[in-house]
Amino acid sequence: MKIAAHTLVKNEGRFVWYSVMSVAPFVDKIYLWDTGSIDSSPLILKEIKLALGNKVDLRFLDEVDIYEFSGIRQKMLDETREDWFIMLDADEIWWDSSIAKVLAFIKNKGSKYESLVVPTINLVGDMYHYQEEKAGLYTLAGRVGHYNLRAVNRGIPGLKSQKPHGRWGWTDGDGKMIQDRNPKKIKFLNAPLLHATYLRRSDMDRGDAIVPKRQKKFKYELGISLPYDYYYPEVFFRPKPNNVANVWEPRDKKYYLKALWQTPLKKLKRRLIPGKIGY
Repeated sequence: MKIAAHTLVKNEGRFVWYSVMSVAPFVDKIYLWDTGSIDSSPLILKEIKLALGNKVDLRFLDEVDIYEFSGIRQKMLDETREDWFIMLDADEIWWDSSIAKVLAFIKNKGSKYESLVVPTINLVGDMYHYQEEKAGLYTLAGRVGHYNLRAVNRGIPGLKSQKPHGRWGWTDGDGKMIQDRNPKKIKFLNAPLLHATYLRRSDMDRGDAIVPKRQKKFKYELGISLPYDYYYPEVFFRPKPNNVANVWEPRDKKYYLKALWQTPLKKLKRRLIPGKIGY
């Protein structure tokens, strides 16, 4: 079994280095396509290409809107020759043990399954706090919470990228979402990843603001403190280029005060009003 990683980038200068390099030693190919970044992302992507060579298919595309997004995903799939692919968003960072567990499972039992679901630890506010499990809305592999379908068998019949960004997903040839196919072929693995989707992701002031719908994902929320001896993914402590941003700044006073009154309202809403997936 050969395994690829699919990564689309738009103003992801703060985390994209850590994301890609966290899986680089484990996968066979990385499809790394930029869709019009204006921050430091293009320079960092070139550093990644320089470090990894032919393992990386690096492309710089024109800007795409939310409706063109699925077409770019489809084009990436059409050019993939590996048996499985991992959907690696540029705000997702893997522990060595987690990505190794996923890859080992695919290589040993991948022919019997169609997709893999893993837990996510969703950072909120800064690198030192995470969101409560009650906020997790995804129902996948018989579980409800902070979970994500992150690896897909390319052999699913008629596999196709569908719907605009925010509601996007993979379907089979009959239009059925792959997470709704035979549950016996969807495997849950306890192989968590660190998710920075609620943090600032661009390293320039307006970088996040011009990415479609990203502002809706940024949250003012007082998360749960991670233990003082929390073991972060190893990639954060490996050598990196000088232009990769420092992600370790704690939340500031302005953020804290705004989150202080918003957090109780968010928690009350989660418990009283059913949430929805997508945006």
